[in-house]
Amino acid sequence: MAGAGVPVPDRFRYLPACLPFHSGYSIDNRRPGLIRRNAVYLTTIFASAFAFELAFDTASNKVWDSFNRGRQWKDIKHQYLNKADEEDDE
Repeated sequence: MAGAGVPVPDRFRYLPACLPFHSGYSIDNRRPGLIRRNAVYLTTIFASAFAFELAFDTASNKVWDSFNRGRQWKDIKHQYLNKADEEDDE
């Protein structure tokens, strides 16, 4: 029973004495990280997302091409273009 001697409405009156609020305390003083400005933080996030998108798209395209080798238009195009050229020559 914490605070059993103090009635319920009076607990809130004594709360600021237990947990003082520092008006000059900023979150930037607590955060010793590399990124201190919001613009740098957002630029880093967007640049990282763009780089991840490029890497992920490239990797997934290579996996897709390796699974579907010989079945895509870019792989069989030359067969049909040569047949069309031979038919035009006759």
